[in-house]
Amino acid sequence: MTTSDNKIIILGAGGRDFHNFNVLYRDRPGTNVVAFTATQIPHIANRSYPASLAGPQYPKGIPIVPEEDLERLVAEHGPVEVVFSYSDVSHEYIGHMAARVNALGCDFTLLGTSTMLTAKVPVVAVTAVRTGCGKSQTTRKVARLLTERGIRTVAVRHPMPYGNLEQQGVQRFATLEDLDRFDCTIEEREEYEPHLRNGTVVFAGVDYGRILAEAEKEAEVILWDGGNNDFSFYRPDLTIVVVDPHRPGHEVRYYPGETNLRLADVVVINKETTATYQGIVEVQHNVRRVNPRAKIIHAASPIFVDRPEAIDGKKVVVVEDGPTLTHGEMKYGAGMLAAEQFGAAEILDPRPWVRGEIAETFAKYPGIGTLVPAMGYGERQMRDLEATLNAMPVDVVVVATPIDLGRILKLDKPAVRVTYELEEIGSPKLGDILDSFLSRWGKGAARREVSRA
Repeated sequence: MTTSDNKIIILGAGGRDFHNFNVLYRDRPGTNVVAFTATQIPHIANRSYPASLAGPQYPKGIPIVPEEDLERLVAEHGPVEVVFSYSDVSHEYIGHMAARVNALGCDFTLLGTSTMLTAKVPVVAVTAVRTGCGKSQTTRKVARLLTERGIRTVAVRHPMPYGNLEQQGVQRFATLEDLDRFDCTIEEREEYEPHLRNGTVVFAGVDYGRILAEAEKEAEVILWDGGNNDFSFYRPDLTIVVVDPHRPGHEVRYYPGETNLRLADVVVINKETTATYQGIVEVQHNVRRVNPRAKIIHAASPIFVDRPEAIDGKKVVVVEDGPTLTHGEMKYGAGMLAAEQFGAAEILDPRPWVRGEIAETFAKYPGIGTLVPAMGYGERQMRDLEATLNAMPVDVVVVATPIDLGRILKLDKPAVRVTYELEEIGSPKLGDILDSFLSRWGKGAARREVSRA
């Protein structure tokens, strides 16, 4: 690197930031990425993006520092270009960040679809306008429908590289044992495990160019399983976007969720059976206003409880998906609905009993309220979650996460699992959309004839 190089700082959260670097900056002459910053996710700062992933221009790797150090970095390196590379923040947040960066004498950059890689096979992308809209169950349904049509489908999950980056360049998950082999966090398990139980191979990691090359070897269709409200890393041939009428208006007030909405071929309005009529109407109006060409699917995510009788008349604590409650800003979820529906005598407020990093999470996100976020970005956080739940004087733990927490936490009281799947209301249905999509690619119909023979 030379002093005349264009210096860049990438603002990130351990995912999109690395992809943007790999695609646009890693091998670009005259460019020097001096640092990544980190926010949103605990324990992802104060490490390095390793040289093995950063490439020959960065023999010492690239430091990853807390976002709070941005001013110090600019003072150290002089005027730089600051590239914003994380998701699920309000448009107002983006404006304030741009002002902060511009006031330091720096340019503020938002990257778009130029970061998408092109696959050799068709890509179906499932994304959302906010964390917690229901894209996971939508993705699972799409995977099942494609498999039923005889299409070899591989899911590629938005990155969650919270461990050893050098060992996470390309990850392939085919069995539950692979989750242990890669020492996956609760957040990773929540996304991978349901796919694996349904027989879908999952790829994830850090280097999505190499991941794409491996996935193409196995897949007739690649299914992009989005994270937060980020847009796809791969150029989609069909884009399905999930919106949430429990948070009407958020579909046009959060970045890059509105980008997804404007890119959508299909919009799934989820959770309609538990949302207000006014919320559904507002979301539908906004969809039609900003993307009139998109097809709209109305849907619900009905809940399933393995032992509903265990809730009736009991004092319970409810555990919900962590990111949905934190930066997703949801105030309740499937667990709360199940506790109320099946007659819990009391839903206990966990705040007097929170421990360690779970207490820190409540301090950072005070709006969480009377739910426990299933935070588990590392061993310490998992143990603090375990200690919090074990300290609470309740009869039952109502667990509304996509995985069985009992497999990784030692709970001293019974747990009831709450799961949810996507069900369309009326027409069109996802199967209709996929049949039309597959026919355009010369797939599907002929394959079904073969399977019936």
